[in-house]
Amino acid sequence: MTNKRFFSIISLCFLLYSVATISQNTNKKQETLSSILKRLEKKHGIHFSYANKTIEGKHSASLDEHLSLEAALQRLETENQLNFEWLDNKFVVIRPSKKDKSEFKIQNLEEVVVTNYLTSGITKLNDGSITIKPQDLGILPGLIEPDVLQTIQAIPGVTSADEKVSNINIRGGTHDQNLFLWDGIKMYQSGHFFGLISAFNPYTTKQVNVYKNGSLAQYGDGVSSIVDMRLSNDVDNEFNAGAGFNFINADGYAKIPLSNTTELQISARRSITDVINTITFEQYSKRIFQDSDFTKSKGNDQSISTNENFYFYDVTAKFLYDVSPKDKLRFNFLHVDNNLDYDEQSTINQRDEALNSKLSQRNTAIGLTYIRDWNSRLSTTSQFYVSNYDLDATNHDIINNQRLIQENEVYDGAAKMDINYKVNNQLNINGGYQFTEVGISNLEDLNNPPFRRYIKEVIRTRAIYTELSFLSQNTKTRINLGGRLNYINKFDMLIPEPRLSFSQRFLNHFRFEVLGEFKSQTTSQIIDLQNDFLGIEKRRWVLANNNKTVITNDNQTIFPVPVLKSKQLSAGVHFKKNGFLVSTEAFIKQVNGITTRSQGFQNQYQFVNSIGSYQIKGIDVLLNKEISNTITSWISYSYSKNTYTFSNLNQGNSFPNNVDLTHILNIAGSYTYKNFKWAAGLNYHSGKPITKPDPSTPPEDGIITYLSPNSSRLNDYLRVDCSIIYSFSISNETKASFGASIWNLLNKKNILNRYYTLNSENNLNQIENESLGITPNVSFRIFL
Repeated sequence: MTNKRFFSIISLCFLLYSVATISQNTNKKQETLSSILKRLEKKHGIHFSYANKTIEGKHSASLDEHLSLEAALQRLETENQLNFEWLDNKFVVIRPSKKDKSEFKIQNLEEVVVTNYLTSGITKLNDGSITIKPQDLGILPGLIEPDVLQTIQAIPGVTSADEKVSNINIRGGTHDQNLFLWDGIKMYQSGHFFGLISAFNPYTTKQVNVYKNGSLAQYGDGVSSIVDMRLSNDVDNEFNAGAGFNFINADGYAKIPLSNTTELQISARRSITDVINTITFEQYSKRIFQDSDFTKSKGNDQSISTNENFYFYDVTAKFLYDVSPKDKLRFNFLHVDNNLDYDEQSTINQRDEALNSKLSQRNTAIGLTYIRDWNSRLSTTSQFYVSNYDLDATNHDIINNQRLIQENEVYDGAAKMDINYKVNNQLNINGGYQFTEVGISNLEDLNNPPFRRYIKEVIRTRAIYTELSFLSQNTKTRINLGGRLNYINKFDMLIPEPRLSFSQRFLNHFRFEVLGEFKSQTTSQIIDLQNDFLGIEKRRWVLANNNKTVITNDNQTIFPVPVLKSKQLSAGVHFKKNGFLVSTEAFIKQVNGITTRSQGFQNQYQFVNSIGSYQIKGIDVLLNKEISNTITSWISYSYSKNTYTFSNLNQGNSFPNNVDLTHILNIAGSYTYKNFKWAAGLNYHSGKPITKPDPSTPPEDGIITYLSPNSSRLNDYLRVDCSIIYSFSISNETKASFGASIWNLLNKKNILNRYYTLNSENNLNQIENESLGITPNVSFRIFL
């Protein structure tokens, strides 16, 4: 996207804002109840919990700014025939009046177990999931904006072994084993700047649901976890907008009522790194490009210079149309784009050579959703979407006179029908059908020597699911029991997937929880370190082929890629009283069908194609204390043992997983005083397993002899982060905030990876990938 187009988008946003502001000012007498509640939350530091239908279509006269909270709630109760019930000094449940009992069951089935889980804006529900509301999110160490994928790493059991949001490890799984949904659409690209920044705009994301285990039966894929990001889905006739920038990018968003029944939500974000060279960009570049083609040595006898240009952007749009009180249409669009190109110049035989190499990575998604409320008990949701991921690279090697073209493309089209039936106040039945067609292609085209390989696979999957949700009258017992049945017609394979979520409250402040699930997925990523995209992007998507090595008609080899299958069980006890939370959860997870090519081995198994499994056992512990709404502190600790088993590797014996981080410790705290928010935290984890060469056996014939796989470890990882945010008012309608953060405050040199290669003289080279050094960032935002 050119700068002219970018500024055109920003100008359009401000134009739309002006129009919406004029229309908004024409009617200030009545406001939606939703907008009034949001303002009360911000003003008084409280949280409301309610079912959407409880406040849907309700309006009230604007509240006097000097009205007390108690008086405001009393007036809203009377005008809207609602009941406001305080659960503690910060949490208010909104229920329909006793005259309308049909809605009460919705609130029961969505009971919140823990509010302010870690910090404000994060809650834990009684089905085992964790919900994040970016707009209500408190401050976290090292973050000045609510980056969705950075935020979830604060949850126990969630981490990134290499600091990237494109490589999130949830209970020992790899990143491709996480299912990322954006308003129900599967996403295949999750990061900007090749993994350092989330690709999803947090200011248009209303809610994020995270399932580490016990996920609902409606979710397919994601043998490791579910990260379900949802945009606002209600037409509430409330305008809001915002814009801001930091040392990496600038963005703007707007939520624009077009009429009483229509609304438009738009956002745009673009990097400023190709315009301004900031210290944050320099640190990010050093981290990402340290092992890329244009930082590797090209030889002493050649003169090589490079001039790289990098930028990214994303745009989103959602159109909401309430056709009638019972019928709703929703249209979604998202486009995420990263672009890198660099010139490689050299003088060879007294002749100047200059060639351009480039890499583009993008994900485009389009979806249409139709919601029908047949009556107070029955509702249906139909969705159709297309998600397209495309990674293109052209790499020129001047010295060897080579040009390599690589492409990885994913086409994912799906149709889903979900049926929800509320039997009574305690019982809910959910079921549905999903059809998915996924096609993945990989292309490699080399000119010298001539070589071309193009492989495309297509899989169609049909699934039916059903789930029963029960909540006892006293809300102490909650159980979700369901199942999903997947059928892959290409392999004539039927895969049953039972799901379980059980929660029991006892002794008032204790809750016992059991979660379990079987899951499967047909897509995965392989890591081709010998032939990656410019040395930057090492992962490419592939489809399962049912464990078969296939030789195509043109003698091209397709290596075995099984359907991934997982089993997981966890049990925990949670205690919450007077702002103090103690949570412990033990778990075991087994994932079968992984391949060596998906794990990124850089030892004796780097060129081996083998199928195996990994098993992880562990425990997550969280201590969280909140003091008078101003001080929040927490300590989370995870202990786990994560091991591989490949029948034909290491004599069939188990050995440590590449992301076996035995100990993970996070200590953090935040303090709020008036308009200031401070946060600081420490992140620690055990060193990543590595394999060292055998010192007693020197390399021979270009082959390195290694010790036992993953028998050594890097030094432990340690990082201290801090951040501060100051909020203030520019006018009655306009708010602003200023933020500053420092990542790796102590500037500790953490080694994220270490591997070995041979030089031209058959001598060992030790190569290390370092973490981000001390990295400051600054942001400024305006909210309308």
